[in-house]
Amino acid sequence: MSQVHAEAYLDPGTPEEQSRRAFMANATIVLGTVIGLVIGVPLLAYSVPGKKINELSAEAWSPVDQADWTKLTTSETPLKISFTRKTTDGYFAPEGASDYVWGVKMSQTQFDKMKAERTDLFPPDASKSEQVPYAAQIYTAGYVIFSSICPHLGCRFAWDDSKSIFFCPCHNSTYDRNGERTGGPAPRGLDPLPVREQSGKAEVTWIRYKSSTPDRVIVSYS
Repeated sequence: MSQVHAEAYLDPGTPEEQSRRAFMANATIVLGTVIGLVIGVPLLAYSVPGKKINELSAEAWSPVDQADWTKLTTSETPLKISFTRKTTDGYFAPEGASDYVWGVKMSQTQFDKMKAERTDLFPPDASKSEQVPYAAQIYTAGYVIFSSICPHLGCRFAWDDSKSIFFCPCHNSTYDRNGERTGGPAPRGLDPLPVREQSGKAEVTWIRYKSSTPDRVIVSYS
């Protein structure tokens, strides 16, 4: 009985049956190819960052909270400044995310002192390139903005008014008012962010740097 069944499978059938099977096989291949193109091409186009998405992933300015900024204009101590940053990557449209930075009001004399002390930002050797690409925008209209992320392992630090230092509670790294590291395991001082005045309002660019390295390696903008 099994031999009869085996021989039946080997029977190629009539010419009409062979033609019909060949037609169905070819039709299946063609239909599969068409479906693959219909689905695959849009997915491929979506997966490749377009010009607009790439532009959004570049440097972006975000206005800071006006009430916080008004407080900073009359404060001699660093203040937390809220803003909404646009979170972007190479594939998705930007989304708003609440965040904050630290603002420090400085006179020109105070900033000159910061430049002299923060050689990681302003190398004394003029022939050396600066370690931040926006050195001219660190100090604008009497203010300096620091990222709120500790350069050690990415924790959030705060200003300790009683000791006049920035203090990170995760691993006890400390920084002075200029952002220079004064203690703890952090490999560098605080990271300044670009700040500018636009139409009478302050704007910042959020930059995420790589942690645990003495060099400032930019991970992302927003």
